Amino acid sequence: MNCKLRQQQVIKAFEDFLSTPLETLLQRHLNTQTSAALSLFHDVAANVPAYKAFLAEREINPATIQTLEEFQKLPAMSTTGYAYAKQNYILRYPLADLCRNGQLQGCDMIAVSSGSSGKPTFWPRFFTDELQIATRFEQIFHDSFYADTRRTLAVICFTLGTWVGGMFTTNCCRYLASKGYPITVITPGNNKEEILRVIQELGSAFEQVVLLGYPPFLKDVIDTGIARGVEWQQYQIKLVMAGEVFSEEWRSLVGERVASQNPCYDFASLYGTADAGVLGNETPLSICIRRFLAENPDVARALFGESRLPTLVQYDPCSRFFEVQDGGLLFSGDNGIPLVRYDILDTGGIISYDAMLQFLAEWGFNPLENLHSNTQQLPRGIHQLPFVYVFGRSNFTKKGRGQRAEGRRKEVLIKTLVLGLKPSL
Repeated sequence: MNCKLRQQQVIKAFEDFLSTPLETLLQRHLNTQTSAALSLFHDVAANVPAYKAFLAEREINPATIQTLEEFQKLPAMSTTGYAYAKQNYILRYPLADLCRNGQLQGCDMIAVSSGSSGKPTFWPRFFTDELQIATRFEQIFHDSFYADTRRTLAVICFTLGTWVGGMFTTNCCRYLASKGYPITVITPGNNKEEILRVIQELGSAFEQVVLLGYPPFLKDVIDTGIARGVEWQQYQIKLVMAGEVFSEEWRSLVGERVASQNPCYDFASLYGTADAGVLGNETPLSICIRRFLAENPDVARALFGESRLPTLVQYDPCSRFFEVQDGGLLFSGDNGIPLVRYDILDTGGIISYDAMLQFLAEWGFNPLENLHSNTQQLPRGIHQLPFVYVFGRSNFTKKGRGQRAEGRRKEVLIKTLVLGLKPSL
């Protein structure tokens, strides 16, 4: 990429991020989600050598893909059979060919995945890729933590180094500070002793302290602090988590230990991958709904096909466009390695905002009223974004494919329920 062009790209993207209100960003999907997915496809088909070859091998002419229906017939980035999605695309082509114009130097950072497919994978990205993920963090810090009006210390407790969580999270929090949020970032990583020292020596200088990390590790930090006499309540602790599904009982327990006043506004979990950053995030609305479902397993079973609670988040279809195929989740999104209909073998499903509220109304629950009645301030975090639920990674066998078929049956059940068949307790 020409240096001047690269500089202009960065300036424009950063100016757009700094000047565009969060609400504006979250309303784009009402008009452009389908066109965004199609535009990404045509851009990748024209400019990414690996995807050109991927389509050519299957005798697909990109010019014939003009509608959402045609887009949904494109082959997923997954294998024939039951192995991992990387095998037929990510690991098949040279790393540079997966990037635009076959230029690895078009990216400015490389992260490494955990290696759940057997071997850690490299994931290049550029500054502009991080800015769209920073919007997910802005949702949390603005809508859940009111961090636009509160001096906030963000303590990065994810592992640092080449793994994606620590550095990505650090960068995104700093971008929010650049946008005007009174956020100060510190990076002890997963050093528990340093985390506790940071909080005790710096925490009182801020109106709230946000801990960002892996759920079991954050609980260990909190429990260790309690054992040492740390008075967590004085720091107005908030938590941002990723990497593991947890129960609402767990959330309540941890909330009690840090003197949380409102779990819907004091916690947020991210659904993310090294492959594409953050795909979706918990909102006060999604947490409110999940807590209701935890107390009403019959309702959860009617919605998800089983009483076991999945991760439930909202997502922006203009940033990450989700589809459901055979009970599994596919997504498309722009990155250093752009992904089109990418299958990471997560089982789950998607539910529109209106369908979710209609379903809950059939069971006599209004989460909007619940949020209004349980906060002393004007509630934030109510956006008409769709929901995605995730049970986690299916295994790489025929059994996993069978689980997906069951997921397909659950999808049919959900459609039946939201079309007006009244459930009964």
